[in-house]
Amino acid sequence: MSQALPRDPIAEAQRNWEQQGWHETAAPMSAITAIMRTQQILLLRIESVLSPFGLTFARYELLALLGFSKLGKLPMNKASALLQVHPTSVTNAVDRLSKDSLVRRTPHPSDGRTTLIALTPAGRSLVREATTALNAEVFGQSGFAADDVQTLIQVLARFRQKSGDFTSD
Repeated sequence: MSQALPRDPIAEAQRNWEQQGWHETAAPMSAITAIMRTQQILLLRIESVLSPFGLTFARYELLALLGFSKLGKLPMNKASALLQVHPTSVTNAVDRLSKDSLVRRTPHPSDGRTTLIALTPAGRSLVREATTALNAEVFGQSGFAADDVQTLIQVLARFRQKSGDFTSD
């Protein structure tokens, strides 16, 4: 991670916005920029924990999703929808995970047009180990106070719902 700056550049950007006369948009710009910077920081932490497992966060998410499914397999299009990523992203992740023998493609038993992604025993074991590491090093040490976590969950869920990310709680 980079060295800490002597002052908050996002707060400085907000002051600059206000000096330009953009008072109504200064605070929202600051909030959005802070969210994006926080995402970068968290993703860097997550990727550093997952790197020894040979995983990116995108591939980890797919393995975790399969691990949570009842049978350890899902149609590729459903995985894409649940991960909220383009089908091409899932295809690329599956290609890499298949190459490492962590998932395999299988035909759907009743729909010949659908391909299932199935978690292999090696994939199940790896996602368990990676989750243990993430829980210990990132999620269990988020850097957020417990009250802030609940507030963040609520604020961000409202935003996502209003943006059409989902329709109900």
